[in-house]
Amino acid sequence: SRENFTAGGLLTTSTVTEVMPKDSQPSLDLASATSGDKIVTAQENGKAADGQTTNEVLGPQRPRSNSGRELTDEEILASVMIKNLDTGEEIPLSLAEEKLPTGINPLTLHIMRRTKEYVSNDAAQSDDEDKMQAQQTDTDGGRLKQKTTQLKKFLGKSVKRAKHLAEEYGERAVNKVKSVRDEVFHTDQDDPSSSDDEGMPYTRPVKFKAAHGFKGPYDFEQIKVVQDLSGEHMGAVWTMKFSHCGRLLASAGQDNVVRIWVLKNAFDYFNNMRMKYNTEGRVSPSPSQESLNSSKSDTDAGICSGVDEDPDDKNAPFRQRPFCKYKGHTADLLDLSWSKNYFLLSSSMDKTVRLWHISRRECLCCFQHIDFVTAIAFHPRDDRYFLSGSLDGKLRLWNIPDKKVALWNEVDGQTKLITAANFCQNGKYAVIGTYDGRCIFYDTEHLKYHTQIHVRSTRGRNRVGRKITGIEPLPGENKILVTSNDSRIRLYDLRDLSLSMKYKGYVNSSSQIKASFSHDFTYIVSGSEDKYVYIWSTYHDLSKFTSVRRDRNDFWEGIKAHNAVVTSAIFAPNPGLMVSLETSEKQEAESKEEDSETSDTIPSGALKTDHTEVLLSADFTGAIKVFINKKKYVS
Repeated sequence: SRENFTAGGLLTTSTVTEVMPKDSQPSLDLASATSGDKIVTAQENGKAADGQTTNEVLGPQRPRSNSGRELTDEEILASVMIKNLDTGEEIPLSLAEEKLPTGINPLTLHIMRRTKEYVSNDAAQSDDEDKMQAQQTDTDGGRLKQKTTQLKKFLGKSVKRAKHLAEEYGERAVNKVKSVRDEVFHTDQDDPSSSDDEGMPYTRPVKFKAAHGFKGPYDFEQIKVVQDLSGEHMGAVWTMKFSHCGRLLASAGQDNVVRIWVLKNAFDYFNNMRMKYNTEGRVSPSPSQESLNSSKSDTDAGICSGVDEDPDDKNAPFRQRPFCKYKGHTADLLDLSWSKNYFLLSSSMDKTVRLWHISRRECLCCFQHIDFVTAIAFHPRDDRYFLSGSLDGKLRLWNIPDKKVALWNEVDGQTKLITAANFCQNGKYAVIGTYDGRCIFYDTEHLKYHTQIHVRSTRGRNRVGRKITGIEPLPGENKILVTSNDSRIRLYDLRDLSLSMKYKGYVNSSSQIKASFSHDFTYIVSGSEDKYVYIWSTYHDLSKFTSVRRDRNDFWEGIKAHNAVVTSAIFAPNPGLMVSLETSEKQEAESKEEDSETSDTIPSGALKTDHTEVLLSADFTGAIKVFINKKKYVS
């Protein structure tokens, strides 16, 4: 039953349970974070989550043949049959992986192995492209389809293969391979960078494009790259998160390392915090197990000196090298979450969540799970608690000081995989997203089921729910933004669970890409598998259009500054910190000229940032770009 959210507040406002203490704003401190066990296992009600002994959980056994011989990787891959959800054909996993889009992440691959499903490149296409494709195939007598199938084995391989072909078959072969690859990945033919330097650093000026039929005015046409933080991450960056104050950025992904970047103007503050802690002679409690001994952060001597390495580049907001690196995870990192007082949680495919603090070099605590931990979130009102969502189908509310699972619940249904999790309505509800396209709400107080939304279209290819990759609350409006693998982003109203708006244009068919809001919730940004960053107005002014549906937003603006899948794109929560003084003074002067009639002056020291956005994007190769966008003042 679709139980509505009560507009009033908590189900029982008067009750105060032991789970959520009464204090107005209780918060985690270093003493309670580091006391007790350093390694905590996911024990619910005194037993391991699936009732197994921990020894069994440690590692899967390799399958054996009838004679008892361990099977090789190739034999295992050949024995697993995979179903293509689009065509219904079944093929062995060893062949299926060749047909997957390039830039697929290991989490998706793992889920595909487990659910025995894979989504081909075609699923990335939008409905309109389907129609065009259908017409094309009819006219070409199916030649396009045939050509695509013939040459599918070339897709996603580097152009070296094509060059080798060229020597044998001449230039025509290369062009044929490229054209087919472009058709399947719907690459932009006008853009020379899209085919040749796949994965190479993008050195051209930012390329801007907008939706067909969207004639402007555009807000991000003048966007500029002001800093490139590439060269640090080895492999894809899967997640980036700003601290609440906006002065620290955490990034993590395929190389198992969490990197913390600091704004130049905040370096001294955080460096002093770290120095103060380390010189006060407080010896941190020694980690109880070897796995924690490696969980140190690197702080290079060069970084700890107050001298800035690149004084010339005044527009670059961050220091060029990370403030620190946290090592300890042994597999890809999938999610990050900051508390208000600079604790950081990181979750990983190594089945653990680790707790760090910006003043400390070592891991403070390690929370072990039964399976990959795909999503984590600090409780917004009480950061002694955090929520974790895992592929074992359990969501857990952990108590950090008590080092235990305070509450847990399990997803029902055939596909129990949790792929996204967050809090909404300021911590009143915990919400998780599943592999089969459901958003399920639990009241945080007891973690009891509240209601759910099936995230899917009413008809067409997307009527089957696809994996939820992100859930973001829209504060103050009782809404949530849900990203899913049908290349759609949806804004739902929690009062009646209705769909307020659906955003499309970007490509997200097999990635863990998630959309998020700008600092003032005016815009929505997302990465995309077609190497662009996409931006929509949260509420596009549809009054000019008579024939447009009021709950659809196809009016996107796209920015190209990467040569690979854009895996993460976020707005800075406090852009005023990043705009250098000269530009702010210029802007102040300009806005004063323009509002000479209006009496509201800008207080000294405060920057009017209503018209400035700072945007960060990261890609499959580990490149991170920082953009600043100054909009012209519109009176």
